[in-house]
Amino acid sequence: MASKKNILLLFDRPREPVFIAKGSKKAVFSVPNEYLADKYKPLGVALTNRFGEDADERIDVKKISIPPFGEILELSRDENFSLFIPKHRRIAGRLIDIFLGMRNVDDLVSVAVYARDRVNPYLFNYALSVAILHRPDTQDVDLPSFIESFPDKYVDAKVFAQAREQATVVPEGSRAPIEIPKDYTASDLEEEHRLAYFREDLGINLHHWHWHLVYPFEAAREVVAKNRRGELFYYMHQQIIARYNFERLCNKLKRATRFNDFKQAIQEAYFPKLDSLVASRSWPARVGNQRLKDLNREVDQIKQDVDDLKRWSDRIYAAIHQGSATDERGRKIELTENEGIDILGNMIESSILSPNRTFYGDMHNMGHVFISYVHDPDHRHLESFGVMGDSATAMRDPIFYRWHSYIDDIFQEYKATLPRYTENQLNFPGVTVSKVEIQVQGGSANTLNTFWQQSDVDMSRGMDFQPRGSVFVRFTHLQHQPFTYKITVKNSSNGNRKGTCRIFIAPKLDERGNPWLYRDQKNMFVELDKFTVNLKQGQNNITRASSQSSVTIPFERTFRNLDLNRPQGGEELAQFNFCGCGWPQHMLIPKGTPEGMPCQLFVMISNYEDDKVNQSTEGVCNDAGSYCGIKDKLYPDRRSMGYPFDRMPRNGVDTLQQFLTSNMRVQDVTIKFTNRTVRPKSRN
Repeated sequence: MASKKNILLLFDRPREPVFIAKGSKKAVFSVPNEYLADKYKPLGVALTNRFGEDADERIDVKKISIPPFGEILELSRDENFSLFIPKHRRIAGRLIDIFLGMRNVDDLVSVAVYARDRVNPYLFNYALSVAILHRPDTQDVDLPSFIESFPDKYVDAKVFAQAREQATVVPEGSRAPIEIPKDYTASDLEEEHRLAYFREDLGINLHHWHWHLVYPFEAAREVVAKNRRGELFYYMHQQIIARYNFERLCNKLKRATRFNDFKQAIQEAYFPKLDSLVASRSWPARVGNQRLKDLNREVDQIKQDVDDLKRWSDRIYAAIHQGSATDERGRKIELTENEGIDILGNMIESSILSPNRTFYGDMHNMGHVFISYVHDPDHRHLESFGVMGDSATAMRDPIFYRWHSYIDDIFQEYKATLPRYTENQLNFPGVTVSKVEIQVQGGSANTLNTFWQQSDVDMSRGMDFQPRGSVFVRFTHLQHQPFTYKITVKNSSNGNRKGTCRIFIAPKLDERGNPWLYRDQKNMFVELDKFTVNLKQGQNNITRASSQSSVTIPFERTFRNLDLNRPQGGEELAQFNFCGCGWPQHMLIPKGTPEGMPCQLFVMISNYEDDKVNQSTEGVCNDAGSYCGIKDKLYPDRRSMGYPFDRMPRNGVDTLQQFLTSNMRVQDVTIKFTNRTVRPKSRN
């Protein structure tokens, strides 16, 4: 176990050399001279003596035969790293495979120590994290939060000067949290800034990073080829767009306009106000009305025409309407009713599972790349990519949602070709949902309450070459009052039944204030929860707390706070790591409005016999299964993701009310926002 814990020290202070003391116990790696980076080799013994003097613990690193790193080392240590750039993706896959290929944990520590001061720090962190999550002998190692290692991807650049001053001048026990202003990237003159609390939320951006950690698109096939991976790519991002559009309506804005004309100027500007501590420069901004241009960046090995995006999308649309894709050998792959969405997801993203990357291209990823280089497409200004080029920062930019609205449109085009759900496929004979109510302690029934809350996160792990000790930043985020669902279900069949309770919420009215057509409203439904229920004969009263949601993870796990709620080891800890993937609990409920936003809460009890997946999830952390799946298991629902809202309605259904069957119920609810801020308790 000691060896496993030692791996975690390699995430500490990512730019400080590996031989400098790490962690709270001041542990020092005894690094073989030949493992030192070239610039330190001549100083080998002197360095070991100097930095080992005050060590509380010395960690011996054994010498092994190091595999060739080749082009992994071509990405310099002071550059940014992007999972979307094909070259970066390729070298990340190679480094992951090197880490996965080590025979045991000691060998993994050795090769990781060798790599740490040679490999780009972002690339190193990503590849080692993926390997730890997927190696059978390291799954019980508790990964630190990405924000702790690289706070520069999440925190206002101004904070770091204050943090350095505080770390140097103020003793650790007396340090007050440094407050990040709620509005620091723009003023309210910028209409899109109304959504900054959503786009720039730390938990949401950590969710997106961690999802791509759990579902890498380039590495050994057994790591990438997870159950229904392509479908999960579609559904997780579809839900992000549904949530974003919900928030836009809360802020009196129309739904996001899809970015489908690649010759059209991007009206939205975005100034991230982030400094890259590793790359030692500011993240580039995008001014308004810039257009995509052909890319010719030798440094990134990218030569791509904007027209390729149109060519790829035309081919994908053709496959959808033909009902089949063509693989590398020219063979047809049917896009069947249940598996087609999975094939399409892998094709659009595109991962190594794409049936034909040469023909269908790299649609989603290269869209991110084109947008992220819009300010310097031929590298004449020696600029790196903007925030759209990094899965840890992409969701900050308004164009992310316009691009993904287009990506989702392609998926919806496919969904529209599928057979409609018949009443028999939706109904659960003998089961009737007779009443639905939301209860909030001390509040009105069917009224959800939202407000601002401030929370602290420690960023000292990422403060290279600074005095030791915690440095907290305080940020403001949306929060909701905890609530409880009360659902009354009548089972009039002969005998006990088992069902799946599915809970969604959507705005009641569109941006014009009119009732929705069902075909539009179905894409606005946000999943809140999904769980199994046992129904005895007669009346059943189901109670479920909002904190039990199958979509979210609690605050401590979002921020990987390893000192709170940390399992002690074994399988539980492996699940804790995996379950860093999940929508943040504090963002479960949209903001609402001060006067109260009218919404519709949808509850359905579907027949468990049609939903069940035969597997044991005993003792498995599956609390965010809806968006993240379950570790080393099949996706925990046999139905299509998003059921029953993932297909066009049957004939005669124009409204939500007409869609309902007796095992469904809709309850009008209100989301009321109060402009108050709850501050955290004092640390001292």
